[in-house]
Amino acid sequence: MDKMRKCASVIIVIAVSLLVLYLAQCLVVPKYMSGVLEGGMTREYYEEELPHDVIFIGDCEVYENISPITLWEEYGMASYIRGSAQQLIWQSYYLLKETFRYESPKAVVFNVLSMKYDEPQSEAYNRMTFDGMKPSYLKYEAVKASAMEDEDILSYFFPILRYHSRMAELTDEDIRYMFRRDRITHAGYLMRIDVKPMTKLPMAPSLPDYSFGEVCFDYLEKMRELCQENGAELILIKSPSLYPHWYPEWDEQVREYAEEKGLIYINYADKLDEAGIDMSTDTYDGGLHLNLSGAEKFAKQIGAMLIDNCDIPDRRGEPAYDRCWKEKSDFYYDMIERQKKELEEFGYLKSWTLGK
Repeated sequence: MDKMRKCASVIIVIAVSLLVLYLAQCLVVPKYMSGVLEGGMTREYYEEELPHDVIFIGDCEVYENISPITLWEEYGMASYIRGSAQQLIWQSYYLLKETFRYESPKAVVFNVLSMKYDEPQSEAYNRMTFDGMKPSYLKYEAVKASAMEDEDILSYFFPILRYHSRMAELTDEDIRYMFRRDRITHAGYLMRIDVKPMTKLPMAPSLPDYSFGEVCFDYLEKMRELCQENGAELILIKSPSLYPHWYPEWDEQVREYAEEKGLIYINYADKLDEAGIDMSTDTYDGGLHLNLSGAEKFAKQIGAMLIDNCDIPDRRGEPAYDRCWKEKSDFYYDMIERQKKELEEFGYLKSWTLGK
C-alpha cells in the first residue's frame, strides 16, 4: 500500500510539474497580437474550415499584396495565403508539403523573390514563420534547414526554453492571449488601407554575382515535383512590388527554369498598367507593398490568370462555402471601417498593432 501511495504521489508531482510548465509556456511565448502581427499568421491556417482550391505561398509580396476576399467576390475562388515574413524558399516548400497533408488545392502560386536568399537569414524571421506551425517531423525538417548556428532546434517545440526570460517582461497582452488568439488576417492577407505613395524608386545597387544559389533551384524543383505528385498546378509569379529590386538577370533565370519545366511564370512588376496599379495611390509604404486598393486590383488580375490557366471551380452557390466566406467578408469589411475610423481619429492605424 505504501508503494502504491508513493507511486501515486510521484505521478501527481510529475503531472502538476508538467501542468505548471505548460501554463508557464503559454504565458511567456510571444502572442504576436501587437507590434509584429506577422508572427501570428502561420497558426491561423489551422483554423480554416473548408478546403481551398488555390494556395499562395511566399513572403510579404503575397500576404500583403493579394486579397482572397476579392478572389471570392469576383470569381468564387476559395484561396488562402500561407505567407510569412521573409519566408525562405525551403520554408515555403515545407509549409506547402504540410498543406498537402490537409487539402488538395488545384493551383499553388509561389512568389519568387525569396530565390535571392540561399542560406538562413535571421532567428527573428524563423520564429515568425515557425512559432505557429504545428509540431511534426516536417516542422523539425523545416527548422533544421532554417536555423542559425546558435539556435536551439528543440526550443521550437518547447518554446519555454527560448522565451523563459520574458517572465520579467510580461504585459497584460500575455495574460489576455494566454489561451487564445484573435484573428488578424483575411484568409492569410494582412490588410493596410493607408497610403504612402512612391515618390522615387531607389537606384538598384550592382551585385557581384546575379546567380541564384543551387539550393534555391533544388527546392524550387522539389516544390514542382510536390505539386505534380499532388495534382496541383505550380505557377511562379513576381509580385508587382517595385522594391526591393527584381533584377533582369534574376528574372531571366526564373523564366528559363519555367520554360524548361513547362511552368507559367509571370513578372507582374512589368504589368502594373494592365492591373491599373498606381504606386501613387496603391501602396502604403512607398512601393514595397500594396495597400488594400492595390491588393484588390492585383487579386482581380491574378484571378483572371488563374481562371484562364487552371480548372478553378466557382464555389459560390455552395452553402458551406457561402456561409464561410460570408463570415470572412464581414470581418474584412469591418476591418476596413475600423481602419478608416482610426486613420481619421489618430492619423495612423492601431489596427496594424492589434488583432480582432
